[in-house]
Amino acid sequence: MEIFRGKPADTEGRLERELRTYEFLDSLSIEYDRADHEAAYNMKACDEIDAALGVTMCKNLFLCNRQKTKFYLLLMPGDKKFLTKELSGQIGSARLSFAAAEDMLRILDIEPGAVSVMGIMNDRENAAQLLIDEDILKAEYIGCHPCVCTASLKIRMADLVEKFLPATGHSYMPVRLTGGDPQ
Repeated sequence: MEIFRGKPADTEGRLERELRTYEFLDSLSIEYDRADHEAAYNMKACDEIDAALGVTMCKNLFLCNRQKTKFYLLLMPGDKKFLTKELSGQIGSARLSFAAAEDMLRILDIEPGAVSVMGIMNDRENAAQLLIDEDILKAEYIGCHPCVCTASLKIRMADLVEKFLPATGHSYMPVRLTGGDPQ
């Protein structure tokens, strides 16, 4: 798998949401490495990408409360098990579930399989609260999709927190997920 620095020179066949991601990152002077690949719809498919980019892709879950009045984008390590109860208590929202694909598209302009923190740039109404597991925050780099599942990026965590998020008008809430392991 070949690694590239920055956006692709040839944009033919790429979705507008992907190209918009590169333009946004470039406008903020955020450097990133990029790998193009076959569609990666699950964490197992990300293993080869992880190795090529030298970063662990994080698991991204788009969640909502039962009333579908609050939406959350959770970034967590791929090897941790997601326990709804564990997160619910920390954010004060009972009965969390996975949000519908229609809500994901409407709020983040992302389709299932491509959920990524990059989608926050499309949430102009601040409809989604970003939640980041503390283990992800400790990493020097974050691996994510550029709003499509056929490419992956490696970005400095500091650039994500200090440049990207402020430019989107979003903040994040750190959470501590154990995946059921006592700590």
